[in-house]
Amino acid sequence: MNIPGPEPRTDDGVGAIAAAGGLHNYQRWLHAEYGPVVRFQLPGAETAVSVADPVLLEATAHINKRPERLFDFLAPLFEAGNLQVLPADEHTPLRRLLLSVLAGRPSHERHFARFTELTTALADRWAERAGQEPVALQKDLTTLTLRMICAYALGGDAEDPDAVIAAFEEVLTAYLGRLYEAPAPDAGEEGAKGAEEALAYLRATVDRIVAAHESGGGTDRSDLIGALVEAGERPARIRDTVMMSLLASHHTTGVAVSWTLHLLGSHPEAADRVADELDRVLGDRPAPEYADLRRLTHLDMVFKESMRLYPPGPYGARETTEAIALGKYEIPAGTTVFYPFWAVHMNPDYWPEPEKFVPERFTPQEVAKRPRLAYIPFGIGSRSCEGAGLAVIEAQLVLAVLLKRFRFRPVPGHDVTPIERFVLWAEDDIRMTVSPRR
Repeated sequence: MNIPGPEPRTDDGVGAIAAAGGLHNYQRWLHAEYGPVVRFQLPGAETAVSVADPVLLEATAHINKRPERLFDFLAPLFEAGNLQVLPADEHTPLRRLLLSVLAGRPSHERHFARFTELTTALADRWAERAGQEPVALQKDLTTLTLRMICAYALGGDAEDPDAVIAAFEEVLTAYLGRLYEAPAPDAGEEGAKGAEEALAYLRATVDRIVAAHESGGGTDRSDLIGALVEAGERPARIRDTVMMSLLASHHTTGVAVSWTLHLLGSHPEAADRVADELDRVLGDRPAPEYADLRRLTHLDMVFKESMRLYPPGPYGARETTEAIALGKYEIPAGTTVFYPFWAVHMNPDYWPEPEKFVPERFTPQEVAKRPRLAYIPFGIGSRSCEGAGLAVIEAQLVLAVLLKRFRFRPVPGHDVTPIERFVLWAEDDIRMTVSPRR
């Protein structure tokens, strides 16, 4: 049976995606118009099929191949092969190693005090501005989470963290600008040279830390670089893995926290419930200990509902290596299977009144009623995000510190419009008024 979808266009679908305001909006329109399985055009993929039904997604969860052309824009960042599209025989052992660090409690606990220190410093700066000019949440929070992931990925051993952050921002702007065909402000030969120098600086920084690990006669497997050194990874692959960690973690966690604060600002009753829980669990302490996070159950539900409504990474993709059946449709080998996280999260068959902010959707009883893949902010299967556990810990900590200390209110007249910029960004940031709770 033919898969439904729009008529082919001569521009590979670029015009339709632009007219919808980006790929994430286009996906939502496609599935509202054509159903849970849709054939569509996607630049870089000859045949693309988008799947927004969590039951049908199960048939694709085993696929361990990403479509290479969709990730070509990241290839210049890597020396030992594009980590986003490594073949399964290379990817599987590397993933196992990354999960042993990124998903491990020892690693989280080791860095928790530093994360708390960085978050508290941001809260102190906001306190000085309270009641004055509004705060630009996404700008400040993505800077915070980049500082956190630099401390994590580099083990706190970078000589000049601010220089590392500035270099990474320059690299990120240059390479993501290519993806969205939006040249950086200093684009051209000079801009390209600056990005290359920044990338070389980042690699040299990692090399110095690796050399320190090797000369120190021992490594700590709760440390990312230490685990890679102990596993015998070659220097180029270590540099690539650190770059990938910075890239994947930089915007996503900060953006997720900012959307959560945006939702709580417009739902003060939910914010009050979170504040009451924080007071009950933390008492007079301004920040949680690591063990406190599991007791912040309402905060966890609020964060998950925010990630449902505004998944920071709006989609994923795989490439079939053999024909598979998706319900009544046959998907041939070589097809790009598209995972539209936002459309899955807004599927009314599994999320009644999907546009509403209802944290109670994530009580254990409600979760048990839904298919496993109805909620997929970190992707699915063997190519899902290895840093998911770390990202959640970071986000819960940041939210706990900020919501224990402040109330957040929307700035009147400031429109918050989601747009696609590698992550689900807000077009003119999310500007909010911050005031002390006490």
